Amino acid sequence: MDIASIVGLIGGVGMILGAMISGGGLGPFFDVPSVLIVFGGTFFLVMYSTPMPVFLGSFGAMAKAFMPPIKKQDELIERMVELSGIARKDGMMALEGQEVPDKFFQKGLQMLVDGADESKLVTQLNKEIKAMLKRHEANQVAIKAWIDLAPAMGMVGTLIGLVLMLGNMADPKAIGPAMAVALLTTMYGAIIANVLFMPLLTKLEGYTQYESVYREMVVTGLRNIARGESPRNIQDQMVANLAPKIQEKMEVA
Repeated sequence: MDIASIVGLIGGVGMILGAMISGGGLGPFFDVPSVLIVFGGTFFLVMYSTPMPVFLGSFGAMAKAFMPPIKKQDELIERMVELSGIARKDGMMALEGQEVPDKFFQKGLQMLVDGADESKLVTQLNKEIKAMLKRHEANQVAIKAWIDLAPAMGMVGTLIGLVLMLGNMADPKAIGPAMAVALLTTMYGAIIANVLFMPLLTKLEGYTQYESVYREMVVTGLRNIARGESPRNIQDQMVANLAPKIQEKMEVA
């Protein structure tokens, strides 16, 4: 569970609600037609703009912003070094059944056990990485649609409200409240785009980059095991992907 995502979302929404409540309660900020136009309209337009499997899958991707898979790069390096030592001492067949942190690592390791050479191993694993990036990109496009369409639907709602308001100019007292309702749709659109989905997209893009680097480290390690490189050389190459402080910690260990 990602505490930063949960605390950030609750804190951001809480600040907005607090400002609304201090201004006289939540009542003036809730309007059913505005909710239907912005939330409902955006929902269906996002569905319209993406294939149904991608639309449905994007909600599962959103959940990963709050419960991302935990893959530690330092633990990956330590395990890769251990496996390289086993392979040099007892051969590739000794890697059969060895525990590894994730399925991608397991697939590459099994390819080594099955006799795949370096070229075949790297080609196949790079295809896996490209496929992963395409899946993530498709889900992120759906999330970007929320960011783009919600403010647009907010503007549509505001224009509808203004048309209705201008059609009833005979009552000056009704102009102010009608204008407030018209502006609510713009506010809803801004909240959806900038409070809910923009930070979510940024978080998921960061996780995609992390996952890509993690998988590239797996490819580097397994490729060097296939070459028969020493555990120390493998560690040095993989550690280059880590932050300087973690590099120093691993070098000391």
